[in-house]
Amino acid sequence: MAQSKKKDSAPPTVQYFAAVLRLLRERAGLTQDELGALMNYTGSAVSAVETCAKPPTDEFIDAAEKALDAGGLLRSAIKYLKLERYPAHFQGFVQLEQEALSVSSYCTQLIDGLLQTEDYAREVLEAAFPPLEHDEVGALTQARMDRKALFDRKPMSVVSVILDEPTLLRQLGGPEIMRAQYAYLVEVAARPNVVIQVLPMSRGGHAGLQGPMKLVETADQTTLVYTESHGKSILISKPDEAAILARRYAMIRSQALGPEESVVFIEELMGER
Repeated sequence: MAQSKKKDSAPPTVQYFAAVLRLLRERAGLTQDELGALMNYTGSAVSAVETCAKPPTDEFIDAAEKALDAGGLLRSAIKYLKLERYPAHFQGFVQLEQEALSVSSYCTQLIDGLLQTEDYAREVLEAAFPPLEHDEVGALTQARMDRKALFDRKPMSVVSVILDEPTLLRQLGGPEIMRAQYAYLVEVAARPNVVIQVLPMSRGGHAGLQGPMKLVETADQTTLVYTESHGKSILISKPDEAAILARRYAMIRSQALGPEESVVFIEELMGER
């Protein structure tokens, strides 16, 4: 009964993959243990995927594809299953983000997920309340790291991030993790398609006091604005509303430190200056 409930509550794409895997396994005349042995997995791992107790990882899918000689049928699911690793309210945005001509973020609480190190991201997720299970933290951390494919995508996407100073001062995981996070920001800022700026608290009043936001320029050069809070999200697509927020973002950017000054600011936090 518990397995049935878990399967029914799983996302449709996960349920579909589980059904196809089971059909291909049965067609090949293999038990779960036998398929697991061919994949270098346990039979219980195969069972967990077939009953939707756990979503399949990319590695699991590749192993099943080879073991069952599936002709690309299983491997083609990777693109769609990746979305299920993100929170439901974020899945629509991550599709837009990965296909965008440009992504611009203003961050007030945390460093943007695109710029987080794995250790920093894990600390953020482990602080969630209600607490996440260990497996959930691992899966969400990896999903966040997967978003970095945007940096090297062809055609190149332009990424602009404004970090309010408190995002840099919040100590997540201790000095070593934060030092590595600062170093990563400096490293990413050197990319030709990435601009990182810091909005120092010394600025006082500024245009970003109403909260964080993300702007996405789509392939047809339409500007969309995404905001989220407490597991809820809003995607603003009306041109007049999006234009107001785009102008607000431009003002925030003009009030922030320039890119070179921002790198110096971050290096000072590292103790490099």
